[in-house]
Amino acid sequence: MSLIELQTNPLVLNVVLFSLAAGGVWLCGSRLSYYVDLIAERTGIGKAFAGALLLGGATSLPELGTTLSASVSGAAEMAGNNLLGGVVMQIAVLAVLDAIFLRNKPLTLFSPKATLLVQGVFLILMLSFSIITLVTGELLVVWGVGLWPVLLFLAYLFCLGVFHRYEGEPRWEPAGEFKQPIESPRDVKNAHPEYRDLSTRQLVIRFVLAAAGVLVSGFVVARTGEVLADQSGLGQSLIGATLVALATSLPELSTTWTAVRFGAYSMAVANILGTNLLEVALFLPADLAYREGAIIDSLDPSASFLAALGIICTGLYLWGILERRDKTILGMGYDSAMILLVYFSGMGLYYYVL
Repeated sequence: MSLIELQTNPLVLNVVLFSLAAGGVWLCGSRLSYYVDLIAERTGIGKAFAGALLLGGATSLPELGTTLSASVSGAAEMAGNNLLGGVVMQIAVLAVLDAIFLRNKPLTLFSPKATLLVQGVFLILMLSFSIITLVTGELLVVWGVGLWPVLLFLAYLFCLGVFHRYEGEPRWEPAGEFKQPIESPRDVKNAHPEYRDLSTRQLVIRFVLAAAGVLVSGFVVARTGEVLADQSGLGQSLIGATLVALATSLPELSTTWTAVRFGAYSMAVANILGTNLLEVALFLPADLAYREGAIIDSLDPSASFLAALGIICTGLYLWGILERRDKTILGMGYDSAMILLVYFSGMGLYYYVL
């Protein structure tokens, strides 16, 4: 599906194609959390680590497809803003799910694992690192690839190593109404019984197929989103930070929604945090695919505003995990309410001012 073919389509048809592709992303992504939950249980790798590595990696495939597609076609601003805009949007996803599914208790009350705090801290560090790259510009370019994206990707690999070592270690003891709540108000052993007769090999195969479906649908989202940016006149920066970021965040929304429904709260949070870490690391494949120079130098400095919003929202969520208040406002935790306020006001400021 080439850009030229899509550009000849009327706006309404491209909107329909974009919507169908986004639906494909949701459909394939909604199965992933079931498979990963059972794989984590059978292999013993830990649900928080599985959420960060397997779910985070699989649900980042649309971002990868979108980023590569936009970079190859020279749409650097859409590629970068999709990655950084997706970070803050996905933290907002947790807040929305808090309001919808946990009407009596905040989500952060049920996710006190120390490994989630470590993931959040590293996400803040990675986002801060990305702001430095955007402010300073590229310092060294070798064979068309900049130094900063390489360092960001290496930092991500280091983060994964730390998460794996930290999984299951009670270095931080939660306190409050109860020290360590169960993962679900009902027995998670009875969750998704329709998949329990499948072998681990069959689960892995289904996981790979669903992830491939997410990747293909995400590629179509990227192509149609890029054309919609031109046809609507809204521009790559805004479309990338909102419409495309929302569509490519559908796997995170569907998998997190499913995980929260069957009570795997830590895996749900780790999925979002792990995905966001990978989003920052995806500047390396974006730079490899972008052939018009260093992609960092091609981004608008306003992209650092999106990274700063991500830092604020991540910090608010870490505050919620640490404090673990059981009080709610408008059916959600105070931390979730503040995150949504920051997100919507921040995106409004981004549209009208920057």
